[in-house]
Amino acid sequence: MVTVSAGVVDRFSLQLTFVLFLSVVVVTLFMALLTAPQRDEISEFYLGNRTMSPLRNGLAMCGDYLSAATLLGSTGLVALTGYDGLMYLGGTTVAWMMVLLLIAEPLRRAGKFTLGDTVALRLPRRQRPVRIALAVCILAIATLYLVAQLVGSVALLTQFTGEPSATTRTLCVVVIGTIVIVYASIGGMPGATVIQIIKAVMLVLGVTVTAALVLHRFDWSPDALLGAAADRSGLGTRFLEPGLRYGGTTASKLDFFSLELAIVLGLAALPHVLMRLLAPRSGGVLRSSVVWAIGLVGLVCFAGGILGLGATAVVGRDTIAGTDRKGDAAVLLLAHELGGGLLTALLSCLAFVTLLAVAAGLTLAAASSLAHDLYAEVIRKGRASETEELTVARLAAVVIGVLGMLLALVSWGANTATLAFLAFAIAASAILPTIVYTLFWRRFAAQGALLSLYGGLLISVLLVVFSPVVSSTPGSFYPDADFAWFPLQNPGIVSIPAGFLLGWLGTVMTKHQEDDSAEQHARFEVKMLVGAED
Repeated sequence: MVTVSAGVVDRFSLQLTFVLFLSVVVVTLFMALLTAPQRDEISEFYLGNRTMSPLRNGLAMCGDYLSAATLLGSTGLVALTGYDGLMYLGGTTVAWMMVLLLIAEPLRRAGKFTLGDTVALRLPRRQRPVRIALAVCILAIATLYLVAQLVGSVALLTQFTGEPSATTRTLCVVVIGTIVIVYASIGGMPGATVIQIIKAVMLVLGVTVTAALVLHRFDWSPDALLGAAADRSGLGTRFLEPGLRYGGTTASKLDFFSLELAIVLGLAALPHVLMRLLAPRSGGVLRSSVVWAIGLVGLVCFAGGILGLGATAVVGRDTIAGTDRKGDAAVLLLAHELGGGLLTALLSCLAFVTLLAVAAGLTLAAASSLAHDLYAEVIRKGRASETEELTVARLAAVVIGVLGMLLALVSWGANTATLAFLAFAIAASAILPTIVYTLFWRRFAAQGALLSLYGGLLISVLLVVFSPVVSSTPGSFYPDADFAWFPLQNPGIVSIPAGFLLGWLGTVMTKHQEDDSAEQHARFEVKMLVGAED
């Protein structure tokens, strides 16, 4: 049996992966430099080329959302838990429907460069403290997700080299982090869009072709694939029934529901996804773009399910679990069985590019919020020149990238999925209530926004700190300690309702608002419902 300490794939695959990855990085960096903003205009840096077609916009949205966790973690979850893993992938697909139906068009019409602009238009008298709160939440979400990507790059490297030394870990994180900083600080939104589109095309083609190879191996018979997966799982038909991971106890059922709630609602409030919704030039392009994104994400998740089942059917569940207990090696083991070193190298390169693309989008979103909301609007009170703001945005991208690298090195060994799911929970608990109330509640007040933002952030973090994620179980950060009184690993089932409740409570407790509040909301409502086509 192959072990993680020995690495999963051979030396040829490692060398080929390095060559492919280096080639993709060189090409995308060159294209990012070519498409980078040529003028000191913040609109171009934040929103990029607004003349893109719905397909290209949809590819960029797909690239922004799908991370290496989908390619490696989600397929590994299917390989180890069968039905429960497929249900998890279903939630990933459904999440985009929430974006399309709830916030995409109203947010684009009422927005300018950042979410802070939308809330400031709705709550102009107290926009400064609200912008600060939004910047804090966005920085927390982006940093957590960025650290998850950088730690994930080391975990992916482990599949090749075995347990890396401290020097190797540092080199991997610094190299990936530096490339991300270049994409975000120099390329801006146009540069990030280039890598997102390239990554999305590679991801869709890579998983679709590999899924086709899996089906071809089983004579294009889904029944044969499912039967072989059940046989090689060592669990028989239990592998294809609910409860293998999430349904054994009431707590595990609640944990699954909490996780799915955070994923479905959190996507609609992730900073880099929200920023992408402002980029299309019109409402019609936005609708078509999101429909493309839904279709592409759905295709990748469907193919990911086939890959997970195929890994179990071809490699065997015991071998996958023995190689990596989280299942992240499942796709690479499957690729090696189906296509040898070449296919393994292609999918490995794809995973590294996926990490780069998502990290670049996160860094850009956080830098934009810090530069525009915090510096230009709060510190400089709207008096900063475009050149000045653009300089701050680029410096902020560097600072965030360096911060992410330092935290990734300190938190080596952390569960990347936990970091990512916490980011989703914070987004759903703090930012989503603020968006929904801002867009759809006439009485919404700044005090409600502040309570929702800070309260949702604090509750999410505290519940995770006092959960089995941090202590009391062998897989915890501190397995020998025991201060976990919250039984679930994801706080969404509690923190999301709490965020909405705090927003309502802060608003109803606010004293009589200014006389022009109704008139201000009417202007905002006209902007949100009608907007202006640029």
